[in-house]
Amino acid sequence: MEKYMEDNLEIPIKEILPIIQNRIMNTTTYFGIQTWKNPLDAWVYQEIIFKKQPDFIIEIGNFSGGSTLFLAHLLDLMGMVNSRVIGIDISQEKIPDIVRKHPKVSLFEGDACALFEQVKTQIPLNSEVLIIEDSLHTYKNTLAILRAYSSLIRSGGYFIIEDGICHHGLELGPKPGPYEAVQKFLEENTDFEVDREKESFGITWNPMGYLRRK
Repeated sequence: MEKYMEDNLEIPIKEILPIIQNRIMNTTTYFGIQTWKNPLDAWVYQEIIFKKQPDFIIEIGNFSGGSTLFLAHLLDLMGMVNSRVIGIDISQEKIPDIVRKHPKVSLFEGDACALFEQVKTQIPLNSEVLIIEDSLHTYKNTLAILRAYSSLIRSGGYFIIEDGICHHGLELGPKPGPYEAVQKFLEENTDFEVDREKESFGITWNPMGYLRRK
């Protein structure tokens, strides 16, 4: 492949996706922190946050904390004084001080499903909650998180399941994975629907992943 976009306009999307994936996984940062996030999806998150004005954003699987800081900064920029980001991961040892010390960030270490009741106590009744699931990506784990945390989403709110691109655009990750977990969840729970308009950039790492409560 040639180096520059204008020299590669005939290349199919299936050959472009691994290039983007390599960039995301190896060199993408936010405030100098390694951040495994597709910037097109991150832009959509910004749009959802501005529209829905969530009291809490629950990020399940926050890795080094780059995306956690990004979300907290969005709340700052939007003047959402009382809104908070809750980051959940098996280990928070990679989180730098700039994230830990941000006044809008709270970190929980451990299995997300095991921590559900503890996290729930942090969220007052009728709060507007946005959930972003970016943890293990196995079918079993994703479905368990959907089942556990979906009760926190109000009508019109969003539960974002990341990396449905696994075996639905990129041949990597668990199989079955998030995409199939969403399909199963929607069979069980008719309170949610997929908002595919959120995929309208044409490239997303979250196909079938923008779930909206009816």
